[in-house]
Amino acid sequence: MRNIKDVACDLDLSELECFGDYKAKINDEIKNSKGKLILVTATSPTPYGEGKTTVSIGLNDALVRLGYKSTVCLREPSLGPVFGIKGGATGGGKAMVVPSDEINLHFTGDIHAVTSANNLLCAAIDNHIFQGNELKINPETICFNRCLDMNDRALRDVSLANRDEHFCITVASEVMAILCLALDLDDLKRRINNIYIADDVNGKPLFVRDLKVGEAMTILLKEAFKPNLVQTLEGNPAIIHGGPFANIAHGCNSIRATKLGISHADYVVTEAGFGSDLGAEKFMDIKCRVGGLKPDVIVIDTTIRSLKYNGGLDKNMLKSESLECLQKGLDNLKVHILNMKNFLDNVIVCLNKFDFDSDKEIELVRKFVLDMKCEFSVVTVYNDGSKGALDLGRKVIEMANKKKEFHFMYDLNENVYDKVKSLADFVYHAGLVVYSDEARNMIKKIEDMGYGNLPICVAKTQYSISDDPKKLGFPQGFTMHVSNVKLCSGAGFIVIYMGKVMTMPGLSKTPAYLNMHIDSEGNISGVL
Repeated sequence: MRNIKDVACDLDLSELECFGDYKAKINDEIKNSKGKLILVTATSPTPYGEGKTTVSIGLNDALVRLGYKSTVCLREPSLGPVFGIKGGATGGGKAMVVPSDEINLHFTGDIHAVTSANNLLCAAIDNHIFQGNELKINPETICFNRCLDMNDRALRDVSLANRDEHFCITVASEVMAILCLALDLDDLKRRINNIYIADDVNGKPLFVRDLKVGEAMTILLKEAFKPNLVQTLEGNPAIIHGGPFANIAHGCNSIRATKLGISHADYVVTEAGFGSDLGAEKFMDIKCRVGGLKPDVIVIDTTIRSLKYNGGLDKNMLKSESLECLQKGLDNLKVHILNMKNFLDNVIVCLNKFDFDSDKEIELVRKFVLDMKCEFSVVTVYNDGSKGALDLGRKVIEMANKKKEFHFMYDLNENVYDKVKSLADFVYHAGLVVYSDEARNMIKKIEDMGYGNLPICVAKTQYSISDDPKKLGFPQGFTMHVSNVKLCSGAGFIVIYMGKVMTMPGLSKTPAYLNMHIDSEGNISGVL
């Protein structure tokens, strides 16, 4: 690895706080934007992984190899997936960010700081009640919950002395969203003070500013608010900051990191979590609105294995050629192409090639993509690093300089129901949206409080464009079920919970920690 100070010079960064030789916090100011923004999204995820982060890193390395100043902006890994089933989030093969073990584990402590700030607020709420409850907080209305950066299903529902509590995983918390959406330190503090926490006994909404704990929370987040600089295996700059999940949060790295990259590079490659129906939609409708951003190109990553899985092929047969199941599974690619073209016409489909993919299967996907008027590229970055994405890099450069017209999915001035309907019609392709009484009551409360003009953040399964993980491919005309609604007035969006989505994941029967080892010298293996 190169010394991080040398890596910083590639982007003309000079204000660093170094964590050893290979990690640093960036203190440089954001300049006027000059770079092109490339968003990498994907088809519907499967349990086997489609390599979106790997492709993002490989594409960035390819752009550097082609002679451009480029950086990749990613989210920070959460310890929940690292020790669970999904694993880390540093790429793979020859397309990785390093030092991967340290990035996947505690990194520079950002997520720990978010956990601490979040739980300080929770402690302050309960302490205020214990100390006499001057604000007359109604404990039954407290809507801000504790968090932990670990998959721990036992904490989903717990009993406190005066009420029930529901933990969420840290990366799904409102404080994490605020860290990623705040434009500067003053905006960070403003958003924290605007967090809605409960009602008083007369029904009056109460916020963090009423508890006077916002300053202390901001102090805990001051260092975490600075983006982190590391490098790829090929020694190119990578900015990693923030880590919201995309199925239960907004799924994008921080605005500050992305804008820092755009102001210092010709190209910035960033990813949005899970499929286009989740992270990418939220990237457009939430992150781009807040940050004043517009993507120049959207890359949709897919694999033949995932398409065959969506076409109904048995999971034990996914490495075998099956043109019939692949043909059926192409419907899933179709819906993600249609989704992204609703926002921007500059779309490239990237096939992340595995060794067991046949030439006939690749040709079938190529023909399908070209028939849908999209560019197509095959990448082999896992095996070949930057050389495996040179074709994709050239096509990205050509397309990024084409004329583009960017659209949001809905107008913020629409009511909550109409905004959700726009998403249901044009992203999820549902026939009907059904709301629980609890959800309807909360929507009325949110609109009565004057927050009805906020963007929507849908929390739902990642495995389907619907709210049912078993509906693979391109389901249409189904019913989506809104079970609950939450106001995140600090983050600046309304969370719509669909189906049976969990905000605190659990560990699997065979979690990843079973394969982790550390020897007597402190060398770690198995953290993937």
